[in-house]
Amino acid sequence: MQERRQKENIILIKSIQFAVEIIAFCEKLESERKYVIAKQLLRSGTSVGANIHEAQNCESKRDFIHKLKIAAKELDETQYWLMLCEKVNSYPTPSSLIEQQIEISKILNKIIATSKRTLDSN
Repeated sequence: MQERRQKENIILIKSIQFAVEIIAFCEKLESERKYVIAKQLLRSGTSVGANIHEAQNCESKRDFIHKLKIAAKELDETQYWLMLCEKVNSYPTPSSLIEQQIEISKILNKIIATSKRTLDSN
């Protein structure tokens, strides 16, 4: 049942893929001795998916929105660390991750806005 739900839920799929690629990128950063950014990016980047997954078993619509807002905040922090990597010449460029972050952010914000509308209409 859990696997079937994930197949149908694009934000779950994208958040898992994003986390996997964040892990790989952080391993690359660590291999280049960029430990501080790697640690920060690993925490925020994998937290996005963890919060999205946690929202799937929420207690109420308000709880669902709250958990997705936390995921959105973690995604904003992740964007910051990726932007730093992009701007510092001695760091590898995270182009694919930046594109994924933007896409996930759009989906997440749409889900939050729609959920708020349905909550307000009840």
